[in-house]
Amino acid sequence: MADSWETLKLLADSTRVRILSLLMREELSVAELQEVLDMGQSRISSHLGLLRQGELVHDRREGKKTFYAINRSFDAQGLALLEAARVSVEDSDQIVSDCANLKRILEKRKQQSEQYFNSVAGRLGKNYCPGRSWEAIGHFLLHLTPKIKIADLGAGEGLLSQLLARRAEQVTCVDNSPKMVEFGRDLAKKNGFTNLTYQLGDIEQVPLKGESVDLALLSQALHHAQHPELAVKEAFRILKPGGQLIIIDLLEHQFEQARELYADVWLGFSENTLYQYLKNAGFRKIEVNVVARENQEPNFQTVLASGEK
Repeated sequence: MADSWETLKLLADSTRVRILSLLMREELSVAELQEVLDMGQSRISSHLGLLRQGELVHDRREGKKTFYAINRSFDAQGLALLEAARVSVEDSDQIVSDCANLKRILEKRKQQSEQYFNSVAGRLGKNYCPGRSWEAIGHFLLHLTPKIKIADLGAGEGLLSQLLARRAEQVTCVDNSPKMVEFGRDLAKKNGFTNLTYQLGDIEQVPLKGESVDLALLSQALHHAQHPELAVKEAFRILKPGGQLIIIDLLEHQFEQARELYADVWLGFSENTLYQYLKNAGFRKIEVNVVARENQEPNFQTVLASGEK
């Protein structure tokens, strides 16, 4: 750290004090400092170099731009000198003018951001946006899982349940494949989940007590059931009053090869069919919507249905 004498020498120059006064308010790029102070780049860069050498400021790179900010980890005496210098010139015409220019620059930053989002309003969800993916959004939403009891019916390996178990009170996976159940149990043990269990069973005759869970899931499982309406009724049975069923499945389609390729029993379901299944089982507050469509043939569509007991 530079000693107090060196700090005082740095503060003896009015331009450096003006720069420091601005940086105490906001991190700024060299170009922004040029515009605020109405000075050339070489002059400002020279002063910034001395301030950085004296450890009063630090810089960071962002693409082609370099941003400068006050070094808040500077020693207490140095920061006290800096604050004293700032206060002593706070009401001067130069500082007042600099603050007015700074306000304008920050408003310009805001407007540039607004202009971009105004230009893509209505199109943002349809176009590519770096870092924005359904996978990322899914992980984000999983963090909102409350401390409830969940039944994942027709869970397979239970990959969704492995994520839900991080937050939920208890997750029970039910599947009729011994191999799937075995694999899921090993995976749960490997990941250290004590609140995640796997049970061998049929979604049309769920091996769980009535009114024992808060949330029942049928994720891409219903089209494998021999009697899908019976599976929905079983979900209703095991739910507590006020509990919710969520179904994610394929919208009705004509891709017959799915029976051989994926062992599908049903070629998806229409929105009306799912609505009737839930209504006949006794659910209320029913919602059924198509939520996704694949770009590649056969262009499977995904339907999301939910209801409350």
